[in-house]
Amino acid sequence: MNATVTEARPRFRAARSADVGVIVALVESAYRGDSSRKGWTTEADFLDGQRTDPHGVNALIGKADNLILLAERPPMSPGQAGELLACCHLEKQGDACYFGMFAVDPRLQGGGVGKHMMAEAERIAAQEWKCTQMEMTVISIRNELVAWYERRGYRRSGVFKPFPYGDERFGIPKRDDLRFELLVKPLI
Repeated sequence: MNATVTEARPRFRAARSADVGVIVALVESAYRGDSSRKGWTTEADFLDGQRTDPHGVNALIGKADNLILLAERPPMSPGQAGELLACCHLEKQGDACYFGMFAVDPRLQGGGVGKHMMAEAERIAAQEWKCTQMEMTVISIRNELVAWYERRGYRRSGVFKPFPYGDERFGIPKRDDLRFELLVKPLI
């Protein structure tokens, strides 16, 4: 794990359409290809292809009950943009909030950025959206990743969803045993 940047709590903001390109680049770098191997969240050993695309990300920006949350390093001087460190997608689904598209720059994984991002996402879900539970799906063979979420209060539900084999928008599987498991965490 590369704990290279933890000097300050990131600045959080909602994504705008102008951010689509950097969001897609961040998500792809965290999960696919050789760049993802710098971190520990890589899916490159069992999935090729894309993790997301500009159309999919742009469709979520501004959609009711959805938020793409960005974590940035505060700019060095006023008026400058911050450096994108992490992102996630939140969707209010009744009393639950779905947490997805969570990506941290692979060079920064293990440095605390992800913990800050998750805490802010949970705060928004509980305080602003009044959700009582956070939910996410994780590829069930990702034991190290599931364990990381479990240390943060998420629990395996035993509820599984099939991987969308044949839909290359979600990647090109290298294995035939992929499926998602629902993880849940009470927010009360």
